[in-house]
Amino acid sequence: MQEQDIVEQPIITKYTLNAEQEKKEILRHYRALLRSLRTKLKKGDKELIRSAFEIAAEAHKTMRRKSGEPYILHPLAVAMICVEEIGLGVRSTICALLHDTVEDTDVTLDDVEREFGTEIAKIVDGLTKISNVIDTNTSQQAENFKKILLTLTDDPRVILIKLADRLHNMRTLDSMKREKQLKISSETVWVYAPLAHRMGLYSIKTEMEDLAMKYLEPEAYKGIAKKLAETRRERSRYINEFIKPLKEKLSAAGFDFEIYGRPKSIHSIWNKIKNKGVAFEEVYDLFAIRVILNSPPEKEKEDCWKVYSMITDEYLPSTERLRDWLSNPKSNGYEALHTTVMGPQGKWVEVQIRSKRMNEIAEKGLAAHYKYKEGNNDEDRFDKWFGQIREVLATQETDSVDFLQDFKTSFLAEDIYVYTPKGDVKMLPKGSSALDFAFSVHSAIGSKCIGAKVNHKLVPISHKLRSGDQIEIITSSKQKPTEDWLNFVVTAKAKTKIKDALREEKRLIADDGKYVLQRKLEGMGAAFTPGNIEEVMHFYKLSSQLDLLYKIAIKSIDLKELNDFQVLGDRLEAPKPKVTHVVDHTTEQKQISKKDSELIIFGESSDKIVYQLAKCCNPIPGDTVFGFVTTGKGLVIHRTNCPNAAQLMANYGHRVVKTKWAKNKEISFLTGLKIIGMDDVGVINKITNVISGEMRINIAALTIESEEGIFRGTVKVFVHDKEELEELVDRLKKLNGIQTVDRFDTEDIK
Repeated sequence: MQEQDIVEQPIITKYTLNAEQEKKEILRHYRALLRSLRTKLKKGDKELIRSAFEIAAEAHKTMRRKSGEPYILHPLAVAMICVEEIGLGVRSTICALLHDTVEDTDVTLDDVEREFGTEIAKIVDGLTKISNVIDTNTSQQAENFKKILLTLTDDPRVILIKLADRLHNMRTLDSMKREKQLKISSETVWVYAPLAHRMGLYSIKTEMEDLAMKYLEPEAYKGIAKKLAETRRERSRYINEFIKPLKEKLSAAGFDFEIYGRPKSIHSIWNKIKNKGVAFEEVYDLFAIRVILNSPPEKEKEDCWKVYSMITDEYLPSTERLRDWLSNPKSNGYEALHTTVMGPQGKWVEVQIRSKRMNEIAEKGLAAHYKYKEGNNDEDRFDKWFGQIREVLATQETDSVDFLQDFKTSFLAEDIYVYTPKGDVKMLPKGSSALDFAFSVHSAIGSKCIGAKVNHKLVPISHKLRSGDQIEIITSSKQKPTEDWLNFVVTAKAKTKIKDALREEKRLIADDGKYVLQRKLEGMGAAFTPGNIEEVMHFYKLSSQLDLLYKIAIKSIDLKELNDFQVLGDRLEAPKPKVTHVVDHTTEQKQISKKDSELIIFGESSDKIVYQLAKCCNPIPGDTVFGFVTTGKGLVIHRTNCPNAAQLMANYGHRVVKTKWAKNKEISFLTGLKIIGMDDVGVINKITNVISGEMRINIAALTIESEEGIFRGTVKVFVHDKEELEELVDRLKKLNGIQTVDRFDTEDIK
């Protein structure tokens, strides 16, 4: 079987149809949707879908998308993704057709409920709440996100339809402005792709990541896509050579099966190149071989292991690379057996073995999972996951700005499975500590935890757990949570409980501060009233009364400063503030973004705008960058592929400023390179000769460490722009014995 193509989705860039052609185009999409639903239609369903389509078409009739196409094509496309790619049915199709009507048109939620009933109205309401999630200020965003999650635990179809909506937006992102492309792509990588992964929608997750990369890192994307296309024929030949003996063995054993090679996504190849510091040519798993068995449910596991045995008889396996998700499926329902074997020509090849049912769950995620679960009332891993989310939402503070980040680390990360002393399984996100485990057992156990025994060995509360660990928690009645604990935990439940305990502790201490402030105010002849407390709070630039009273209690505030206040009757009035040079970032922001299309040009000696280069990614002229308005430092410039970029653009889009470099050869910028090669006499001389001698570039620092014939070096240099850096990298790579030269991505260059 041939390797499957990496298909680029069709993207409409220019729309040129007349009214009659448009009508035909809309009807063509509508009929295609009905055809794909054919097997799921019951009596009366067709009429309901027609009614939803007509309401949506009428409501959106004057609206167009940025590409110029009629807006109704968007809900039709979203509905099609729901049916074809996620496996949803008639109710979800109706919701997808109506998903933008309540927010963008005159159609109300009552209209939807009257026409289609409570269930559909509830889902449309959830979709309406979701649509504004990312664009508002951060605390409001966290609030909206909680509403989504409540709807998700109530009816997961809300998130599945939203993922279809986001996927179609990503497929048609070409018509948007550059800054909108960056913002939407960042949100997608930050929230939606991990959510798709957690819902078991692997193909949607990988397509979202690939499309986001196309806009966030266009050069790297095009480079890998080009190399994949160039090496496709060679890969197909290799795949055929690899699977030929396996086909013969499986056929002889009487298996009903499919076997084919599947390319890895561009995004996952790019991650391997970055994380392992290797070139494209050195990434061995550019594809995976997939074996899909048509086995009855009771024989699935047995057959998968039999096939594994046959494959490993033919090719030698790597024992460290066996992944058994048959005995212990992932929390998103994924079941399969993965192994990596040594194929012909000494190449490692990943092989995935699964049944047809497992494959449908891997492709369609949650929807397929529920289809196979019908009639089985056992609480499964999705139910447990929803239960955990409900529990955290019930205890979360409503104004928690950290909510999104906590949610990501708690609920969107890969899971590990650990055991209680009695052998019960607990599911925790990757990176969880013994303290996370203690809080997952019970809040009271978490709060009193002083240590743990992992596999019968004593470990501290910060000990990171691994799948298969058995944990026994050790408690003490004298123990209580401290601020440090927040650094040891990743689960939202643990974070919330620790913060609650610290807040309670703070309240007890703040009671003393309340008494001190009351005495001070009454001594000045002022009353202890909410108005006066607020005046004092503003004077000390604090955001809450609790912080004020706490700081007074621990004596980090000097109340003698209140002597400068005036007392009018029993009311306090703060002294007029002295003029200081504090920059108000809100006014600065207004100046910067007064025109949506304005470009901030920096890098010139005549610059009027004060900016800083971000330490997390050290941009240099030529890098694709954006400006970010911070509270204290004014405008900070980040690379669009900076490790923090996705979070900043997704969560604080309103503070992102479109930015570009101006040509200037007067200023040099500090950047760093990592060099790996064969240790040889004179290697340092060769490197410094290229940098200082040939290219006349100043070296800020150079360190070389050698071990067993391999050297690893870091060099920090001052370059004028990206072109100069790229030329330097090319020249260094041409030196004898140099294996890799990579730019520092996240290290803090001082």
